[in-house]
Amino acid sequence: MKTHPVNSNILRQLWSTVEQTQTSTLLGLNDTDLVKQLLGQMEKQKDLNSEETNTLSAYIYSKILLIRDLAQARLVNC
Repeated sequence: MKTHPVNSNILRQLWSTVEQTQTSTLLGLNDTDLVKQLLGQMEKQKDLNSEETNTLSAYIYSKILLIRDLAQARLVNC
């Protein structure tokens, strides 16, 4: 399956969404549910076509450890 690059505006929106999502959600959900949660939040903000959704889903999966590390850092810095 060929993957396409993620649009930079969508990436900015995703990372903003990650920052706005509660730490307990980012750390408490399993990988699949976290991806679904973030995709759902993104789709509320912007209509994504199926290609964008698939690409974004793959991107989020590839960044799960970073997302959880950032959430963990929030706990330490509070």
